[in-house]
Amino acid sequence: MIYLLLFVLGLCVGSFLNVLIYREAKDEGLRILKPALPAGRLKSFKKWLPSWVRGRSYCDYCKKKLSWFDNIPLLSFILLRGRCRFCQKNIPLQYPLVEFLTGVEFVWVYFLIQSQVNFFSRFEGFFSFLSLLIWLGLGACFLAIFIADLRYQIIPDTAVLGAVFLSFLRILANYRYTAMLNWSWFTAAVLAALFFLGLVLITKGKGMGIGDVKLAFLMGLILGFPQILYALSFAFLTGALFGGILIIFGKKKLKSQIPFGPFLVLGTIFGLLFEII
Repeated sequence: MIYLLLFVLGLCVGSFLNVLIYREAKDEGLRILKPALPAGRLKSFKKWLPSWVRGRSYCDYCKKKLSWFDNIPLLSFILLRGRCRFCQKNIPLQYPLVEFLTGVEFVWVYFLIQSQVNFFSRFEGFFSFLSLLIWLGLGACFLAIFIADLRYQIIPDTAVLGAVFLSFLRILANYRYTAMLNWSWFTAAVLAALFFLGLVLITKGKGMGIGDVKLAFLMGLILGFPQILYALSFAFLTGALFGGILIIFGKKKLKSQIPFGPFLVLGTIFGLLFEII
């Protein structure tokens, strides 16, 4: 029953992630928000809101606003046979896929925590529940980063900042429970961010972006030393291998840009799982 509830919760969170990914990539929130305040006050108010909280969900093609029964995670996609109720255009597979993967991620994280693998702090009572919420949130943020960079070549600030907040919360919970502070998390975060910032400056933003710098900082906060080294090595190796394969088969050229965020996400997972080996 717990696994089922977590899967359903993951589906709902995945539906939210789809909104976050799409609107941060397209930044269309201002266009669908009907004025509810005088123009001057509305403009000053809206600029402080992230795009994913502005207005209801709508079809990517006809822009019709969707009713609640067209927004049931995964189920609505199945009942509508993958088509918009209004324009009959195909609903992108990204939406049900992200919802399903988030549900699976929630179940997987809970399973790993129950198995007491090494990289999860072994808390009890309230701290155990808080740890579960933190890791579920981190997994959701990393999934959003993976999909957004893979499809739109952006790393959503909302996902990164949310994950950074959860990482600091994890560090605080660990300190309150154990009275010990792992300074390698902070050191790894700063050094990883500086390393990527150096790459951005050297390549003048053509090889790496500021989003990668933020993501590297986040990775350091989660992994610490030496796991950050394993994660970055894995990311660079797999990224180079994947890029080489695309070039060989003519899908990309030497000067083509390949999103690096997904490889950093996979590297983070590798760095965490490396503690199990």
